[in-house]
Amino acid sequence: MPHYTLKVNGQVRAVDVPEDTPLLWVLRDNLQLVGTKYGCGQGLCGACTVHLDGTAIRSCQLPVNAVGNMAVTTIEGLSATAAHPLQHAWCEHDVPQCGYCQAGQIMTAAALLKTNPHPSDEDIDGTMAGNLCRCGTYLRIRAAIKDAAAAPQGAK
Repeated sequence: MPHYTLKVNGQVRAVDVPEDTPLLWVLRDNLQLVGTKYGCGQGLCGACTVHLDGTAIRSCQLPVNAVGNMAVTTIEGLSATAAHPLQHAWCEHDVPQCGYCQAGQIMTAAALLKTNPHPSDEDIDGTMAGNLCRCGTYLRIRAAIKDAAAAPQGAK
């Protein structure tokens, strides 16, 4: 079985898995990082979103052999103390209902704010369109992202 050394949430982690194993299952089953969720398995819902070198990607569609030396960040690695402005804004706006999609929503929003610190409603809606929320909290998600964008720069 192939051996992979991955940089996940700032730590080097080793796994022995088949080369076509989706990153999602490596994170969840091998590294016990279960914040990243399985949704559709086809990269359509966004529940499995993580960052690969800062870019939001669908981990259910990325085989572990494609990660290479790139850094993986999961919801667990976004903030060691859950103090990221998006996490605070999510709570302030009562975004989570069932909570299932929230890790993917937050990871997508964090990548947006990293590249566009002051997004318009259209920027937010366009970026977040690929993340599905069964509970329909889209307006709260947008408001939370806008509040996080307005947070002091040092908090991000």
